[in-house]
Amino acid sequence: MTNQPAGRLYVVATPIGNLGDISARALQTLRSCNLIAAEDTRHTGGLLKHFGIQTPLVSLHDYNELKRSPELVSRIQGGITMAVVSDAGTPAISDPGFDLVRACAAAGIEIIAIPGPCAAVAALSIAALPTDRFCFEGFLPAREAARRAHLNELALEPRTLVFYESPHRVRDTLEDCARILGGERLATVAREITKLHETLYRGSLSQLALRAAAESDFSRGEIVLLVAGAPRPTGDTAGAAGALDRALKALLAELPLKQAARLAAQIASVRGNEAYKRALQLKQEAGS
Repeated sequence: MTNQPAGRLYVVATPIGNLGDISARALQTLRSCNLIAAEDTRHTGGLLKHFGIQTPLVSLHDYNELKRSPELVSRIQGGITMAVVSDAGTPAISDPGFDLVRACAAAGIEIIAIPGPCAAVAALSIAALPTDRFCFEGFLPAREAARRAHLNELALEPRTLVFYESPHRVRDTLEDCARILGGERLATVAREITKLHETLYRGSLSQLALRAAAESDFSRGEIVLLVAGAPRPTGDTAGAAGALDRALKALLAELPLKQAARLAAQIASVRGNEAYKRALQLKQEAGS
């Protein structure tokens, strides 16, 4: 009796623009595996054709990943080796792949990373903003109210913020960031990283919002937005009070009083009743 060899899953990073960025290990993995699960089989098919790779493809995208993952797990358990790729960059990082990886982990399947390009890390490395600690937020909500509410929650985040953004929303996002995070906050917009028209825009959020409104090229291509973290408050009591006031002022402009107080309490690490009392005072001061 012969035991069926155990299959495995390879999570393979692919170029985000420049095909020269693919690694030798990624190419060897894509050639030797039995099946490639791809976000867009047409896109990945072009990549494979360029490098003379004939491994079969199966689609795995946002709309079928949950349904298809059990089938793919079963096939791996049957002994095949499979690679998962997205259209660009590292799978599961604001791209399909997470549900399959989670399902494989739950099934005890060996999962191996084939690291390579990632737009967030590439942009961070050249943004000239602090890199020792950063907070990757992926895509902000498309709807204005939800986007502003999320930015309000991040208003006092001290780490560098990293966002992906679509070109047709970048202007509105920069305006919201300037309004909520502070127009003087330093930021970088990285556009079309590794591609022919790669461009970096650096400045304050207010300056970048103005450039986005004035320059048509600003709103073209793939975009990573990086924003410097909020300055840390100085002193314990005064710092906490200042943090609470900053959070409340930003939140009260967008949210009902109770909701603003609850979120501000979490942000400034104070008790809920303290935040609520201060919110009432600020409301009264604003109305006087």
